[in-house]
Amino acid sequence: MTQHHNLINGQWTPSQSYAPNHNPSDLSDVVGEYAQGGADDVQAAVAAATAAFPAWSTSGIQARSDALDKIATEILARKDELGDLLAREEGKTRPEAIGEVARAGQIFKFFAGECLRLSGETVPSVRPGIAVEITREPIGVVGLITPWNFPIAIPAWKIAPALAFGNCVVLKPADLVPGSAWALADIIHRSGIPAGVFNLVMGRGRVIGEALVNHPGVAAISFTGSVAVGRGIAEACVQSGKKVQLEMGGKNPQVVLDDADLQQAVELSAQSGFYSTGQRCTASSRLIVTDRIYPAFVAALQARMEKIKVGDARAAGTDMGPVVSQAQLEQDLSYVEIAKAEGARLAAGGGQVACHTGSRKEGFYMAPTLFVDTEAGMRINREEVFGPVASVIRVKDYEEALAVANDTPFGLSAGIATTSLKHATHFKRHSQAGMVMVNLPTAGVDYHVPFGGCKSSSYGPREQGRYAQEFYTTVKTAYTLA
Repeated sequence: MTQHHNLINGQWTPSQSYAPNHNPSDLSDVVGEYAQGGADDVQAAVAAATAAFPAWSTSGIQARSDALDKIATEILARKDELGDLLAREEGKTRPEAIGEVARAGQIFKFFAGECLRLSGETVPSVRPGIAVEITREPIGVVGLITPWNFPIAIPAWKIAPALAFGNCVVLKPADLVPGSAWALADIIHRSGIPAGVFNLVMGRGRVIGEALVNHPGVAAISFTGSVAVGRGIAEACVQSGKKVQLEMGGKNPQVVLDDADLQQAVELSAQSGFYSTGQRCTASSRLIVTDRIYPAFVAALQARMEKIKVGDARAAGTDMGPVVSQAQLEQDLSYVEIAKAEGARLAAGGGQVACHTGSRKEGFYMAPTLFVDTEAGMRINREEVFGPVASVIRVKDYEEALAVANDTPFGLSAGIATTSLKHATHFKRHSQAGMVMVNLPTAGVDYHVPFGGCKSSSYGPREQGRYAQEFYTTVKTAYTLA
């Protein structure tokens, strides 16, 4: 079995222990063994990044752009191979995985350009004969903590802007899916960037994550994960004066109005709720449907769900892969029982299923699950399940639909299906979410636009696009006497 080491100061560094990475589609398949680093590895990585920062932060922008473009080119050239690895270790279907890898490459391409587009301002002072320059500079060593559901795209959209703007990086990927992050680190390592500029430390979050957050040499932390962990990171960063960026949970609403195109509404609801096994922070798990279309919508969605083939993520014809882990499967199934106990009616799915190909492989397969006749106050409509489980809430009209959509502690993404320009326009303005979709699935944000939400979903500056500079740079104001 191949052992995969941590990358520290430009060297693949062995660890005292390694953990197997299992394929959730086939539990007998071990992808590889990956390092389980410790606090000492974090210390070494931060020291290397700190030493590399002065030269990298003042290096020529063309050299940084060339390095990021080289990384992007290799990612895109290997998208089928890397997509297969991603599907194997995380469980999203191979086409989805290849699409995610392509997005990672596009992100690096975009930020290769951003290296050359970083701008400032020159403004006059209110005092005669004095010039004022406003510029952006890198912030230092950045700790990046990434989740398991997008194991190459989310690391990419944190690493690329960090490097583009002259920062040095220590990446801690999710312990469940180290393979894609390791492959990305290998590509970055061979891109020609100096030793110490990028470092990879794999291992348990309670060990590596805490060491990064508490290290005095780390200037900023960007984290994507659970609300509970994110809040703890925020508190620690505030106490130590670190800059912090958090992307956390979601309980995203998909509103379907009476005037919606029924088939379009059903398709985007199925895509939002069940593809990627519902394991997206932007997934729509609350389907808020108005009275007149409600019966037809539920019947049509049930029929659409029957066509979803659950099986091996890498097999042809699979629409929905397995849940990522035993723990996640148990959480999903526990919410099924909670919903039943609260009086929700199970309309589809609700349990484990066999692989659609008839394979005898053991995996974490769960049927896409739908509850109907639910109330907005039920736990199934208040708490993030993070699996292929959606619930339908019946409402009277648009006004009630909007109120229910906003009645959540989260505010990441929201969608509306309607042919009414009036309602679409009003919803875009009054939806309490960072991202709003009209007649589109709630999942699927382009790589060049800002990503993020409000309320308990996000904290700090937005990710992606030009808005990434708000987190990865600091503003300097300089005066010159003419």
